[in-house]
Amino acid sequence: MRFHAPRAAAWLLPAAVLTTAPALAQDPRPVYRCPGPPVLYTDALSADEARSRNCRTIDGASVTVVQAPRRPAQAPASAAAPAPGAAPAARPPGDTRIDPAAQRARDADARRILQEELQREEQRLAQLRAEFKNGEPERRGDERNFARYQERVAEMRAAIQRKEADIAALKRELGKLAPP
Repeated sequence: MRFHAPRAAAWLLPAAVLTTAPALAQDPRPVYRCPGPPVLYTDALSADEARSRNCRTIDGASVTVVQAPRRPAQAPASAAAPAPGAAPAARPPGDTRIDPAAQRARDADARRILQEELQREEQRLAQLRAEFKNGEPERRGDERNFARYQERVAEMRAAIQRKEADIAALKRELGKLAPP
């Protein structure tokens, strides 16, 4: 049998690429997961450093690094301030700042919505307290067993506590908003 060099080379080249490609794709350095807030994933530690920080090796996991989008360069503060009485300058396309008038309108809407919600919650709390009657609500016909009655009273007490917590949270949110 004769050996043909061009045919052998054509066959050996793809085989060599297939066997070396996985080796080239793998990073020779291990990736470590280090505990603590925040959890750190790194390949920049030596084995001794990783051991001293209680880091564990991640085997067989691919690590993807996502870069943050680039922010446009900002002009100096002196150039950004318009002259008094001048019309506001056009904003660059990537600028995400909100017009102050639009922000005030949003804040006013948020305040109105929170106040309406607070009124509804306070009305519902008043209804719950009226039904609760200081821990002695009316017994229903299906509550012949006193344990069922006690369960319903406990559920009512818990509902009142949740409603009070909701009202306190709404008041905190209203307090965070700028005054009108």
